Amino acid sequence: MADIYAKAKAEMEKSFDSLRTNLGTLRTGRASASLIDNLECDYYGDKILVTQIAAVKIPDPRQLCIIPYDKNDVKSIVSAINASQIGITPTVDGQNIRLVMPAPTEERRVELAKKAKGYGETTKVAIRNVRRDLLDSLKKEEGISEDLIKRGETDIQKATDEAITKVDSLVKEKETEIMSI
Repeated sequence: MADIYAKAKAEMEKSFDSLRTNLGTLRTGRASASLIDNLECDYYGDKILVTQIAAVKIPDPRQLCIIPYDKNDVKSIVSAINASQIGITPTVDGQNIRLVMPAPTEERRVELAKKAKGYGETTKVAIRNVRRDLLDSLKKEEGISEDLIKRGETDIQKATDEAITKVDSLVKEKETEIMSI
């Protein structure tokens, strides 16, 4: 019973981590290695993450440089980038692959900001679902006094409020980043 606040925080933190990952995939005009974190390419017949077969560097704020460990993987990585929904055409510079981030248009930035808000709302729903599940399990426990149940409900609500504030803060920060040129 005493660790219900810690359990609520841990469950809600998982949702927050998922939000952080989703927001990292939004292209803001700045180079970010998280843009290709989930990008898979063909590697001798298997699908493997690009980040496992290449180094990713950011030489300047608007450029991402992918340096394959094996020069034979360049073609596979380029085709994976072209097939993805990143929306950037890679430039092959010898053995290096360069992704130059174009500045998004105003319309695109507004669209990305809406997408960030959508990710935030989805995370809030997940956090509220965790709250509901914990409250249900608390009420189903046998032999607990009403005072302990009320204290548990208060702790769960406190954890929920903290998590939602944290989500709002992160989404607001990402929106500011997206809307800046």
